[in-house]
Amino acid sequence: MLAFLVCYGTGEGQTAKIAARIDGALTARGHDATTVDASAIPPDLETEAFDAVLVGASVHAGKQQPAVREFVRANRDVLNAMPTAFFQVSLSSAEERGAEQAAGYVETFLEETDWHPDRIGYFGGALRYSEYGFLKRQLMKLIASRTISELPDADDAGDVEFTDWAAVEAFAADVASFVEGRLGVTPPESDGEDPLD
Repeated sequence: MLAFLVCYGTGEGQTAKIAARIDGALTARGHDATTVDASAIPPDLETEAFDAVLVGASVHAGKQQPAVREFVRANRDVLNAMPTAFFQVSLSSAEERGAEQAAGYVETFLEETDWHPDRIGYFGGALRYSEYGFLKRQLMKLIASRTISELPDADDAGDVEFTDWAAVEAFAADVASFVEGRLGVTPPESDGEDPLD
């Protein structure tokens, strides 16, 4: 069993949901996962005590959360010496045409923090219209209409979610498989036996 740290920053809660789903996927695979909000990291948390770290952030006005940036900078040497992954949540990742912009946000973040994650994931976020004031709701509708060609159906509160949950699960599985291979660990769920044998 490997120990994974999932550290995230969230603006409106979607990145927290994605981090929780990744945590669940790692746990279901037989590993130990600890998930923490970058803005409320316990003082006794030791990054080097984990086998691998996943860091997630959402993008608002072209920037990720300052707390995530601070976490990566403070732990850069440790992160660059172990298996790591970064996942970003944004409206730009909701459609293929926004892929270049989303990649640009990640590239800037990694240059500014001098971090080199082994895996990178891009996920569409959500619009929480039910939580916005009037002006922000109008602004976000305008941004969404310019960014997304076809908006998915809203829920009962009028909120819209763009996250591809199958892609989140696949990302978690890919990261876990990469870490297992790099550290020479057999996935706990398989016990090394091929089910086709």
